[in-house]
Amino acid sequence: MSSAQRGPYERPHRPARPAGVPANDRRSAIRQAALRLFAEQGYRATTMTDIGAAVGIRGPSLYKHVASKHELLAEIMIGTMEQLIADNIDAVRGADGVREQLRRAVEAHIRYHARHRLEAFVGNREIGSLEQPDQERVLSRRSDYERRFRELIERGVTEGAFRVQSARIASYSILDMGIGVASWFHEGGEFSVDQLAYQYGDIALRIVGAQSHGGAGAEGE
Repeated sequence: MSSAQRGPYERPHRPARPAGVPANDRRSAIRQAALRLFAEQGYRATTMTDIGAAVGIRGPSLYKHVASKHELLAEIMIGTMEQLIADNIDAVRGADGVREQLRRAVEAHIRYHARHRLEAFVGNREIGSLEQPDQERVLSRRSDYERRFRELIERGVTEGAFRVQSARIASYSILDMGIGVASWFHEGGEFSVDQLAYQYGDIALRIVGAQSHGGAGAEGE
């Protein structure tokens, strides 16, 4: 990542950590507390005092670890998009053919949203709370992520593997499935994360009008 892309939360130097507490552990705890509070009561209703209380840090001591709640929101939202993109790259790299690449990309998308429901919820709801340039950083990563799905679909159409009128609408429909999963999925329910991901992979292939080929629908059964 170039220096021009770095957000204010990506400063190379951090304040010294309190004795006996690893800096990464303390900051991670603060980030998780902020994430939970942003999801439960909204970014604007959450104060730094709320975040500090959630991790047992009082007043000014919190600012030794984080400059502002906006810094935390930007870190959460940009980090979410960067992880989704990294997961997508890994999924597509490990698959042969456009049909399997799309399936694996969708499975990665669903797995993330099932396992990181709070990040998905906050990322979807709080985009308007981000200040510039961080809002643009998130939006550019969202565009990049959508483009990866759209280009797979367009390639599938060109190769005769998919049949769809609009690759963009198809990609949006597939991406929306992740938000839906984040809103209702709970561990320990009827389906495991892997079962859920595979079934959504089937649904995505139907969305793009994937042409059937020997035995694909039976995979994983």
